[in-house]
Amino acid sequence: MSVSVLILTYNEAANIGGCLQSVAWSDDVVVLDSFSSDATVQIAEGRGVRVVQRRFDDYASQRNFGLQHIAYRYPWVLMLDADERVPADLQDEIVGGVSKAAADACLLRMRRRDYLFGRWIRRSSGYPTWFGRVARIGHVWAERPYNEEIKTDGKVLALERHLDHYPFNKGFHEWISKHDRYSTLEAELRHRNGGDPWRWYELAAADPARRRIALKGLMYALPFRPALAFAGLYLVRGGFLEGRAGFTFCLLRSWYEFMIDCKFRELERRKRGLPV
Repeated sequence: MSVSVLILTYNEAANIGGCLQSVAWSDDVVVLDSFSSDATVQIAEGRGVRVVQRRFDDYASQRNFGLQHIAYRYPWVLMLDADERVPADLQDEIVGGVSKAAADACLLRMRRRDYLFGRWIRRSSGYPTWFGRVARIGHVWAERPYNEEIKTDGKVLALERHLDHYPFNKGFHEWISKHDRYSTLEAELRHRNGGDPWRWYELAAADPARRRIALKGLMYALPFRPALAFAGLYLVRGGFLEGRAGFTFCLLRSWYEFMIDCKFRELERRKRGLPV
């Protein structure tokens, strides 16, 4: 049994070629594009893959469209972003995993290796984080409009091999611009939800996705959260051992958390009629 591939794109000319090369083993690749203004579509079509276009509204809706409204050749689909790559060992594990999966298994999770300055920033990135990426069609969906959470009505299996992620391929300016937008969206979502409810006992949950959500809720409840995020990644997790790459990423990550807090407080003050 083989696996279909779904790649979400918007202005990913710098990334889409490498991503498609890493999934050339699949004969059913779909690029779901949000009407890119660069050469993304032309590059994808030149590789002979299917291109479907849909106006972007939010990440969960876009991914759900890809899962629910596109016909695939195979019952399993691998979901990717354009700045991700599938190494050969992960390819083998994915194909083997779906061929042996029980009927009630509907989602395969994997960990991701983040790269900066040509090296895997294992400590600085907070590794390991698990992502649900291989979905049985009809049994998996996305929730939460940004930094979406992948849900399933079946069992979840964990893969041993890693997905490779190159978040800085388009330059620091693009990473900063993207996370400036993300921080606005996260602050607005947090504001609409009235904060960040979480359950302390989920910190000990067997499911790593539930532990991650609980840990995120705990972090939002703590004072000086951006400074704690930097200290946790750089000092406790050992980001200082990764040199310039570790320091750079830990600083950028704490800046992102600081922007979320600033924008959330701005929304809260405006709601009460107070000056920013």
